[in-house]
Amino acid sequence: MAPAVDIYGQFFFNSCLAAEKIVKLRAVILQKYSYAHSSKNPSSISNMDICIFFLLLLPSLFQALPYSLSATSDNHILEQGSSLSVEKQNDVLVSPNGVFSAGFSPVGDNAFCFSIRFMKSSVPTIVWMANRNQPVNGKASKLSLLRNGNLILLDAGRIPLWSTETTSPISVYLQLHDSGNLVLHNIKNESLWESFDSPTDTLLPGQKITKDASLLSSKSQTNYSSGYYTLYFDNDNVIRLLFQGPDPEISSVYWPEPNVRPFEAGRTTYNNSKTAMFNSTGYFQSSDDLVFSASDCGMVLHRRLTVDPDGNLRFYSFDEKNMEWVVTWQAFPQPCRIHGICGPNSLCKYDHALGRRCSCLPGFKMKSNLDWSYGCEPVGFNYNSLVNNSQESGFVHLASTEFYGYDKDFIQNTTLQKCKEKCLSSQCKAIQFKYSADDGYYNCYTKPQLLNGHQPYFQGDIYVRMPKSVLSSIKKSMKELWLNCPQDSNALLLNRTYEKEENHGRLVKWVKEKMIGADTSQTDWTEEVADSTMSGKFDKAKLEVLVKVALQCVEEDKEARPTMRQVVEMLQGYEEEKIFDTPKVPDASCESELPYFDNIGKFTDEENNSRTFLMGH
Repeated sequence: MAPAVDIYGQFFFNSCLAAEKIVKLRAVILQKYSYAHSSKNPSSISNMDICIFFLLLLPSLFQALPYSLSATSDNHILEQGSSLSVEKQNDVLVSPNGVFSAGFSPVGDNAFCFSIRFMKSSVPTIVWMANRNQPVNGKASKLSLLRNGNLILLDAGRIPLWSTETTSPISVYLQLHDSGNLVLHNIKNESLWESFDSPTDTLLPGQKITKDASLLSSKSQTNYSSGYYTLYFDNDNVIRLLFQGPDPEISSVYWPEPNVRPFEAGRTTYNNSKTAMFNSTGYFQSSDDLVFSASDCGMVLHRRLTVDPDGNLRFYSFDEKNMEWVVTWQAFPQPCRIHGICGPNSLCKYDHALGRRCSCLPGFKMKSNLDWSYGCEPVGFNYNSLVNNSQESGFVHLASTEFYGYDKDFIQNTTLQKCKEKCLSSQCKAIQFKYSADDGYYNCYTKPQLLNGHQPYFQGDIYVRMPKSVLSSIKKSMKELWLNCPQDSNALLLNRTYEKEENHGRLVKWVKEKMIGADTSQTDWTEEVADSTMSGKFDKAKLEVLVKVALQCVEEDKEARPTMRQVVEMLQGYEEEKIFDTPKVPDASCESELPYFDNIGKFTDEENNSRTFLMGH
């Protein structure tokens, strides 16, 4: 946070304006009384002269006093007893550098919120709001700094909707700083309240996330009320992203990956400071060892970190030339992996050209036409009666589809038929059937809830349970979307036959023996089975996956061999895991001037100086 501007600096400025009057008045007094005093000491005057001197200076001194300041004469300060009106467009506070303003922003029909706005963008960007969930009327509403030191927001009916809940026995004033921080000071230059301590969805350079200060997204780009996604420190001192949807019983952590332990994600729980912040060069650091940097890190720019309405955490840099914000880092390159984005019983699909799209499962319709967070509901059947086995049911197959989490049963190394039978005998809405590349077999997961659905970046299938009464119509409608080859198309036969080599069986047996004996052998089995011409220059993890897939493809029992689609899934699955699990390493060139976070959880004087430097003050 930037240091507060000393209010007596204003006193000094106004005093300088009166300096010429002061010098002239003193000269007049000295000249007037010079004959009554010794010529050797012409500047010495009596007590009466001193009284007359200060009486003459009194108007100039009052002109220099800071208490005469107001939001109209100096619009980055609001003095005690003054107000900002929703009806006066010019009733705003402006930071000295002109980058930020604080005032009433329209958020709907005759609805306004008091906010702080970044003013350099083509459309002002709201970075903080006082009353995001309770807009005020466009008539007679105002923000007032009371005589008792409380900053209060009153609606048209003089109903208090928000306040700082502060009191002060001495004079106070409200000031908007160059950093975008709105601070309530007393005349001792002590901070009584500041907007940086209660962020909404956006963090600015030098502003901190703490155990008491988290970021909460907006509902949408045009609805600024509290949304469903939170960046916060959990009880293990790890900074996380949480989804809490319209159903209060459904919530889930989705960043870092909930199935990954903190230390595997590069985090540490061995701290108690719970502090995170970033600087104006684009370097973010947290007390749980999370670090990341903007793609343009190293340059001092206007920046912000925002939890967007879609649940993604994004770093933005301001492009001065085009007067717009540019994304320079984001937590999720694949937005469909964010939980709750399309609601229950729905699927999220992402296309680089079309962006993110939500769609209902076959046999379902959108529950709310205004908000995908409510998901989809069944058409023509009741899911409760279905899972209670009161209706005959079957399954609709969706390839390369995942519904993350909320597993009831987990069955290892099983068949699809056994997995379906398990679902039909329990309160199950669907099954997830997934190949495990590490184990070399398929696993079954039964699902009592269908949440966090996405496709196609997944190496498994989902089978959704449906009543047989609607199953045929659903499959018929789905068939219209499938790619079918024309019946009269001519097949092109390849002029080749497969010839089984004599050494084939021996080779497979030899590779399997090498894999089985890997625990006792001192030599890595992948090096033994790899072609010697590669000279050891290969990715061992990739080769291990390829060999396991190849061995399944040459099984003697043809029923045990995977289909080509399953082969692609197995190979794709490895690559997808590498893409999403590889963190971005920050650029060391921009790793500077941020405080070191220890277990104390407070800044030292040296660290506070670093904070000051970050803000350019």
